[in-house]
Amino acid sequence: MSKRLTVEPIRSDRRASALIVVVALSLGLARAHAQTSVPNAVQGFSDNRDQPIRIEADAFEVRKPKSRAVFSDNVKVIQGDTTMTSKSLEVLYTSQPLPDPPTRSGQPMQSARPGPGGNTAIKRLEARGDVVVTRKDQTARGQRAIFDTKTNLISLLGDVVLTQCGNVMRGDRLLVDMASGVSRVEVDHGKVIAMIQQRSDTGCQQPAAVPATAPRPKR
Repeated sequence: MSKRLTVEPIRSDRRASALIVVVALSLGLARAHAQTSVPNAVQGFSDNRDQPIRIEADAFEVRKPKSRAVFSDNVKVIQGDTTMTSKSLEVLYTSQPLPDPPTRSGQPMQSARPGPGGNTAIKRLEARGDVVVTRKDQTARGQRAIFDTKTNLISLLGDVVLTQCGNVMRGDRLLVDMASGVSRVEVDHGKVIAMIQQRSDTGCQQPAAVPATAPRPKR
């Protein structure tokens, strides 16, 4: 049985390859202010960008020839009040720093680099397999989550289900533009399906289970 790997935020005695993931998630996303009523737990990674990140996994490896690092088996990412679980988390990076994408205020966000003097920048993070993002009473589920630090876009893909208390929305993908603050749910065929409860329970603090009767978008 393999030992469980825990990666904590920036420390001088940690491996740089593990640090890449931590810095990318904490600094590679701009703050968002989405003007939408759609439940969106993914926004938590932006709102908590200044919080330390904890990453847990059963295995971790670096594939230098492909500039790739991979966390696998029971992956769990915690940042502030937001948690993401998946089967794997892959990091693609480049040896050349990427240009800083703009934020809503027009100011460039801080670059994702593995510490002072580093020359490695994150290109992309991808979580795969039963991806679940939870924040307070909000939950977002899908099969893949892609964090693109160059375009400042987060995409949750594959049978996406968003819940908040008793409200449920289904689609093929959730797109979160971290620069403009715009979030939207899309489908390839048919329509986005939403099931909204008429009574609002203000005391709801836990994510709601996905109702088995909630319809799916037509293909």
